[in-house]
Amino acid sequence: MIRNIEYLKLLKEQYPTTASACAEIIALEAQQKLPKLTEHFMSDIHGEHESFLHILRNGSGVVKNKIDQVYERTLSNDERQTLATIIYYPKEKLELIKLTTKNMDDWYRITLYRLIEVCRVVASKYTREHIRKMLPANFGTIIDELLFADSDTNPDKTEYYKQNIASIIELDQSDEFIVEISYLIQSLAIGRLHIIGDIFDRGPRADLILDRLINYHNVDIQWGNHDVEWMGAAAGSYACIANVIAISTKYCNFNCLEDGYGINLRPLTVFALETYADDPCTCFIPKDPNSVNLSAHDEAVWAKLHKAISVIKFKVEGQTILRHPEFGMENHLMLDKIDYGNGTIVIDGKTYPLKDTNFPTIDPDDPYKLTDAENELMKSLRSSFIHSEKLQRHIRFMYSKGSMYLVCNNNLLYHGCIPMTKDGEFAEYDVSGVRVSGKALLDRAEQIARIGYFGKSHSPEKRYGQDFLWYLWCGAGSPVYGKNKMTSFERYFIDDKDTWTEIKDPYYEHINSVSTCKKILTEFGVNPDGFSHIINGHVPVIIKKGEKPIRAGGKLLVIDGGLSRAYQEKTGIAGYTLLFNSHGLLLSEHEAFESVKNAIKEDTDIHSTLETVESAPQRLLVKDTDLGAMLKQKIDDLHALVKAMKEGVVK
Repeated sequence: MIRNIEYLKLLKEQYPTTASACAEIIALEAQQKLPKLTEHFMSDIHGEHESFLHILRNGSGVVKNKIDQVYERTLSNDERQTLATIIYYPKEKLELIKLTTKNMDDWYRITLYRLIEVCRVVASKYTREHIRKMLPANFGTIIDELLFADSDTNPDKTEYYKQNIASIIELDQSDEFIVEISYLIQSLAIGRLHIIGDIFDRGPRADLILDRLINYHNVDIQWGNHDVEWMGAAAGSYACIANVIAISTKYCNFNCLEDGYGINLRPLTVFALETYADDPCTCFIPKDPNSVNLSAHDEAVWAKLHKAISVIKFKVEGQTILRHPEFGMENHLMLDKIDYGNGTIVIDGKTYPLKDTNFPTIDPDDPYKLTDAENELMKSLRSSFIHSEKLQRHIRFMYSKGSMYLVCNNNLLYHGCIPMTKDGEFAEYDVSGVRVSGKALLDRAEQIARIGYFGKSHSPEKRYGQDFLWYLWCGAGSPVYGKNKMTSFERYFIDDKDTWTEIKDPYYEHINSVSTCKKILTEFGVNPDGFSHIINGHVPVIIKKGEKPIRAGGKLLVIDGGLSRAYQEKTGIAGYTLLFNSHGLLLSEHEAFESVKNAIKEDTDIHSTLETVESAPQRLLVKDTDLGAMLKQKIDDLHALVKAMKEGVVK
């Protein structure tokens, strides 16, 4: 039966003849037979730009694997590792090689041939048309010719091949060519990159990570709670802004805020030094996982800034909670429970002494009200956030490429959890007047999160959306947080660690069950009995305690292993990444990355251990993927167009 004629007429504008339509069918049917491209999954990057960018360069070992595939029998391990470093850091490595190599022309010729062979291997899963779209502007045509000119099987092109290489060297273009083909190898090694939440906070330069992701050829992001906190800050939420700055001061990290995004922190510095001039602020001395090596003077200054913004944070969070009783976050309200005369606080009927009782900006009769100075400070900080061009560009990218969850090639990706009850049912929550659970909860949460940033200025809907972004950061029913509360106040002010307890959502108990994982997959429209998985981040896998990233017989994988330096002592490793290639799922466990400088100089790589999680029933082809389903639909449409043209229904 002929399909919708109007649609076929539109399709005919692209394929005006039966020959052009048939040519496209031939190309698409052939593409269906190519092996599935490699997907790369990373989670909980937390500003660790050097480690992240290195893992991106080496594709969690994919690049080195391809080098070994080509040269394991002909090159030593040291030679192969040097070749890998050239691909990872071509500009920097070339500078070092020139210092120690006498005959650079010979070195260039050998290296160019080797790089072309490696590039040919990583390009084997792509159509030539796709590769051409990824080629660099300057040397794209030459790389295209060299990749597909096999002098072994086509002796007529042997001299042509040699002359291309010789001309590159003679014209002094070797360095630029090596840089361009190395970047191409990096890109071709990974077909698609999935970031499963928490790009921001703790580590030094989340902005540099986003600079790279914006230019990455194929990437998607599933938001984490640290991401929505920054999204809310960029939207202008006081509560999110205060949290972003508090975390930055806590981890000795102003580089991202000041150098990366140009946020003016001088007003905070002036306010903190004036307000807490004689206060040692010992409860707020910052952590230093990034080895900033603060002087005693700078540490004292940072502690004052940390306390100043933290007190403001507790105030503006309290205001948000009081505006929205439906958030159910009364257990976060602390300032109204303090006995300011005695320096104690009552929590759940029990009285605790406070470690710090100096609160010069708090009015006991109205503890959540900002002073005039605090109010002016927050206005200034908000202005810096909403007028930071680079921050706004990065957050718009987070929205354009991001979501609460993603279903891709029969895998379900999300950062935190699917909130559940103790009985293993999907928990129901009120989101802007609508009771939702399961998939509907995440869909509704994403809708409100988008309104919080893109909604009409000064509208009630946008204001609610901004408050909701803060709720997603730390609320009990938040799918990206997944705990009953965030005990920041208790950790600062109370010695009794029993008050620090943050109870995880029942989800984290149930996910060890295969039946629960299948229930979640079914909820999101994924065949639970097929080659399908849940890929999860957020909660670090603590290897030291014997925890495993593979749960429920392989149906769920938690890939937060501590890429953040702040967590590595706790977890015992330096992160996980996951690879999904045509043969199945591979989990890569990483040791700590020393430094870019050492990687370039000593040819050191991140030591990673690969483990096969699950092999595919048969080698996966493009036809077995989401892209394959789209291509199949297009093939069917083109067949219908050819039939319509042959029968004269479409001229």
